Amino acid sequence: MSDQATAATGAAPERAGALSHRQILTILSGLMLGMFLAALDQTIMGSAMRTIADQLHGQTIQAWATTAYLITATISTPLYGKLSDIFGRKPMYLTAISVFLAGSLLSGIATSMYELAAFRAVQGLGAGGLMSLALAIIADITTPRERSRYTGYFMGVWGLSSVAGPLIGGLFAGLDTFAGITGWRWVFLLNVPIALLALVVVSRVLNVPHVKVRQRIDFWGAGTLTLGLVPLLIVAEQGREWGWGSTASIAMFVTGFVGLVAFVFVERWMGDAALLPMRMFRRPVFSLVNVINFIMGIGMFGMMMSLPLYLQIVKGATPTESGLMSLPMVLGIMVSAMSSGRFTSKTGRYKIFPILGTGATAVALFLFAQITVDTALWQTMLVMLLAGAGLGLCMQSLLLAIQAEAPVQDMGVATSSATFFRSIGGTVGTAVFLSILFGVVADRIASAFASARTDPAFIAALQNPANAGAAQGLQGGGGLDLNNTEFLNHMDPALARPILQGFASSLDTVFMVGGIVMLVAFALVWFVKEIPLSNKSRVQQQAEEAAAAPVAVH
Repeated sequence: MSDQATAATGAAPERAGALSHRQILTILSGLMLGMFLAALDQTIMGSAMRTIADQLHGQTIQAWATTAYLITATISTPLYGKLSDIFGRKPMYLTAISVFLAGSLLSGIATSMYELAAFRAVQGLGAGGLMSLALAIIADITTPRERSRYTGYFMGVWGLSSVAGPLIGGLFAGLDTFAGITGWRWVFLLNVPIALLALVVVSRVLNVPHVKVRQRIDFWGAGTLTLGLVPLLIVAEQGREWGWGSTASIAMFVTGFVGLVAFVFVERWMGDAALLPMRMFRRPVFSLVNVINFIMGIGMFGMMMSLPLYLQIVKGATPTESGLMSLPMVLGIMVSAMSSGRFTSKTGRYKIFPILGTGATAVALFLFAQITVDTALWQTMLVMLLAGAGLGLCMQSLLLAIQAEAPVQDMGVATSSATFFRSIGGTVGTAVFLSILFGVVADRIASAFASARTDPAFIAALQNPANAGAAQGLQGGGGLDLNNTEFLNHMDPALARPILQGFASSLDTVFMVGGIVMLVAFALVWFVKEIPLSNKSRVQQQAEEAAAAPVAVH
């Protein structure tokens, strides 16, 4: 009997290659550990980064630690997808965990911000495969109809990490030492035991049959994609500081454009061996859904960037507190993802969920655009719940649509493409929305100060001798350093109010633009064709193909 036919031992599956629910959960445990690494790393840094930059004397260049990680994680995502189609999921997933482990260990012993940026780049090389390969493996071992049941567990991991990350990051950043090691270094070293456990679990339980594909490795495609994306990701992160029309920014734009044009030509030349085969874009669902993923990434990441700013600057919450305040969004994501997964498993229908999800997210963004300094926190948290429900309905349903159309041999490429395009959209969204925010905030603060000059409370605070220094620096809103808003914590609330009003008004503009972006995604998702979901997993299909193959006669 072939390996494919005996892949799922011990459960007497009904069909060749089928895995039992218990076997799938066993494999899922290893995948969730790997995904937890990537998810935790994205949330734990926010509350610890300032302390890290202070300790390494690199406050002015701290953005590069984030940029380096973002670049390598984004570029490596499609690489892992393609290589896993060729060599198998297990070796590539173990590679991703190992690289991430090495990057975490190195980051934990960094002695300068430049070293940290370089080591974070190594981390990113591993992180690029942790999420996309986990989703591809689930696609291998489950049928499309039952898949949403299991991807709901991944949503739970993201929910846990979004709460645990800021708490753990703030805890370690606040400790001078722990176990004889500087406190902030544990932000990275904490990954080491989790990664080691993930390596052990994955190596033991992830035994999915793989039919090796004989193809060339698309080195030219990887090179041109790097040439195209690196300059664009750098300018997206640094363009606001450099100036979008500066020589450096224009050079990055031109280099990136040339690289992407070269990438398209190379991928056409490579055919089926291409990193991202151009024939995939002739599939209407693949093309349209990835356009929607890109647009959703813009709106989603813009919202995720703006909410902590509102909570921390306008409402005065600490990073840890803002993480806890985001619990309603986490709850919304988990409940809607699991509920829609059960419905899809029973009925095989899924198109309604991204329609409802993009609509709900757009409505949530428009509601966020109405919040002010005085908006009650419970009202903001209710809107968070709606936004989370919208995201939970969208993300796994759109991935399912791509996987339902993808050929078996391209499942890794198809799955990684969803993560890739959403990440690119997120980078663009973060850059655009930060530019909008800081492009209008100075004028909004000045306008708020002009209006406050008739407010008795503001006038009294302005004339209070105890506020003389602050009052002198706030005349007309000038002299404010918006790169560091810590001074708001020590300012008379009456004097700080116009600044908070200016920030709230600017964030309203950001949310409004985000809502318009999500309306575009809402309009496009109606045109996605709902493909009937198969009752066979990739493993089952390969087992049946092997059984049906003619026996060679010698």
